Amino acid sequence: MAQIVIVILSDTETHADHGRLTNAFELAAETTEQGGEARIVFDGAGTRWVPKLAADDGPMGKMFRRVRPFVDGACSFCAAAFHVKEAIQETDVPLLSDFEGHPSLAGYLTRGFQIVTF
Repeated sequence: MAQIVIVILSDTETHADHGRLTNAFELAAETTEQGGEARIVFDGAGTRWVPKLAADDGPMGKMFRRVRPFVDGACSFCAAAFHVKEAIQETDVPLLSDFEGHPSLAGYLTRGFQIVTF
């Protein structure tokens, strides 16, 4: 079975960004429904999604709640760089800082995960 970590790098500003997020969430749901393992990490500008999704009662928030069990967290360094660190700390999404303030993607590779970016 597939083991993937989905890294969401896309920003929140354009229709295309929303499409990438939707595709990322669909891949996570499909992978797990087929018996695989999916993990999600918000990184770079993608950290801006976390507070938006946590507060969204519409379709995007519904999709987020569907895949929330697969979310490992958001990059601590990038959350600070994109000025959303405090807002993320108000959610239940952990900040990841395993390697120089960033999540350790190498750690996922070591555990046999493939990295997919959106």
